Amino acid sequence: MTDAAEVDAKAIFLTEYPKGAPQAEHFSMRDVDRPTPGEGELLLRTVWMSVDPYMRGRMRPDVKSYIPPFSLDAPLDGGAVSEVVESNSPNFAPGDYAVGFAGGWKTLHTAPAEAMTKVDPSLAPLSAYLGVLGMPGMTAWAGLTQILEPREGETLFVSGAAGAVGSLVCQLGKRRGMHVVGSAGSAEKCAWLEAEGGCDVAINYKDHAGPAAFTKALAAAAPKGVDCYFENVGGDHLEAALNVINLRGRMALCGMISVYNATEPPAGPPNLVNMIGRGVMAKGFIVSNYLHLTSEFLAEVGPPLAAGEIKFRESVYEGLDKAPEAFAGLFKGENFGKAVVRVGPDRL
Repeated sequence: MTDAAEVDAKAIFLTEYPKGAPQAEHFSMRDVDRPTPGEGELLLRTVWMSVDPYMRGRMRPDVKSYIPPFSLDAPLDGGAVSEVVESNSPNFAPGDYAVGFAGGWKTLHTAPAEAMTKVDPSLAPLSAYLGVLGMPGMTAWAGLTQILEPREGETLFVSGAAGAVGSLVCQLGKRRGMHVVGSAGSAEKCAWLEAEGGCDVAINYKDHAGPAAFTKALAAAAPKGVDCYFENVGGDHLEAALNVINLRGRMALCGMISVYNATEPPAGPPNLVNMIGRGVMAKGFIVSNYLHLTSEFLAEVGPPLAAGEIKFRESVYEGLDKAPEAFAGLFKGENFGKAVVRVGPDRL
């Protein structure tokens, strides 16, 4: 059991809102007051924290979004797996592990017990509850099953296929009997996608720069056209997908990371008109729309994961001070699988 007195209370703040790509100077790590849990609350020591592309949107205070922007006067927050240090709830005991959405970017934090979900470290590594068994995994499952509604024999194209979301979409699509095409930014990632990540063909988009070249590569990888497109990237990927998408194609719009750091609004794909004649359905979504289906997600993903049939990769950064570097790396294609930060050991 952890003694809270053994843990320094530190947190990471934004020093200014980034314009363009986030840099180290946009963040600072500071000492903070040691938190005290109130009635029904927990004192938690952060063990693993997540960095995710959606956080970039919270660094734009002038843009209306589905989640409030970060403040310059308070620590950042995000998904984390933490150890319970003190509990004012009968549902948690010191030494338990819990996952929630407030503990990231901090060493210690408090949270209402009802906002935390207990996790079992014997079922999967603790970090997996931030990836394949966490919000990214749920995002992948929901976008595929609830929006794309895949059918055996169809072709699925996944951009950003080596990421935490994309890699599970590929594997779930393959388990449904689809022809799966994924894109990634290195030969190493593409080799893993074809060997273990569920892809029949993985395209290194850096070898096919520009929409025309990428369209040619995608058409070769999907000779019957694309029936379902899981969108994580935008830009050339979206334009190419619209060039080869089939009649009554479906698109799940999860993210467009290629434009998150744009300082000017990017031009839209010039071929959106293809959606009209081909009867394409495109739906944007956020994972919170589907949290009521979490038990279905876990029932489908948990058993094959435990059996080693579903694979996942992680890019691990050591220490809270590395969190800004981990976050910036999301937009440079540096992470392979889920990017996580080990803030502290599982046990002290």
